[in-house]
Amino acid sequence: MNVTSKNARRAAATENDPRWAAVVARDTKADGNFWYSVATTGVYCRPSCGARLPRPENVHFYRCRADAEDAGFRPCRRCKPDRPSLAEQHSAQVIAACRLMETAESVPSLESLAADAGMSPFHFHRVFKAIAGVTPKQYANAHRSERVRRQLRRAGTVTEAIYAAGYNSNARFYEKSAEVLGMTASDYRAGGVNRRIRFAIGECSLGSILVAQSDLGVCAIALGDEPDALARDLQDRFPNAELIGGDAKFEQLVAHVVGFVETPAAGLDLPLDVRGTAFQQRVWQALREIPAGMTASYADIAGRIGAPRAVRAVAAACAANALAVAIPCHRVIRQDGALSGYRWGAERKRALLAREKRQST
Repeated sequence: MNVTSKNARRAAATENDPRWAAVVARDTKADGNFWYSVATTGVYCRPSCGARLPRPENVHFYRCRADAEDAGFRPCRRCKPDRPSLAEQHSAQVIAACRLMETAESVPSLESLAADAGMSPFHFHRVFKAIAGVTPKQYANAHRSERVRRQLRRAGTVTEAIYAAGYNSNARFYEKSAEVLGMTASDYRAGGVNRRIRFAIGECSLGSILVAQSDLGVCAIALGDEPDALARDLQDRFPNAELIGGDAKFEQLVAHVVGFVETPAAGLDLPLDVRGTAFQQRVWQALREIPAGMTASYADIAGRIGAPRAVRAVAAACAANALAVAIPCHRVIRQDGALSGYRWGAERKRALLAREKRQST
């Protein structure tokens, strides 16, 4: 076989390898998954290397850097494949910033966080949001809110809990206490005492369904096999709240919700009491924008909210959703089309998607 034929075969083998497409696209997502060498230059690179694209017949792929070096290739001076990638460096810097915000007595300024990361405030803000899915301020506020919740459960007084969570004054906390806790700090500390929640349990084609409503709107829609288990779950969320069994008027609301579960395309025109972190709120809003009969992947949702790297955080937000069907986390599937998990059972997820698909055609 002559040289030309050998080169043609090597080029064809490379071009038919899916890794070659990542090299051509300089795909940063492929960094760390494989490395490639270039026979004519004697170097090996990461997939995203910005150097001139090599001829495919000169390329060989490796599962790890050590294999490329054992084959006699040296690291490319441009993409520096023997060092952490830029994405890895950014991830480490964001993690460090998160740990700093979690341990600091008061919220660090954007300027100080950026200086610690060796970036300008603007660049750090953009990098942090791309990786974490929220801004540094939103992350700090969410963490501080969680600290308030923990402190309220164990501190001697509400004031002690507020200062222990990093608020510099009572006034600053009380300005946002309802948004942070969904009720007054004293009521939250008492497990929801003084909060009235009406609820009722009915039946639908997916099993038992619990609907609960606070003064602000529907705060829970839960599906299950055992009515008692649904009621206990609601009570566990607010152990000292006043749970009131629904009257005839409330039963009409439950019937309305059941009708929505049976016919999701009709929509649910009811006020919702939805509370979560800033990131969760963005994810849940994106879920509500998925039309009935359609699906989206976790990566799709991460992209829609401007946080393409926050796929795991999107999945966690879906799992934290307390409003079945109203916030349609069942419409989120894996990238390969598989169903993935569902808080109320994979079979219910499959049934909901099949029903919506039939009703939308």
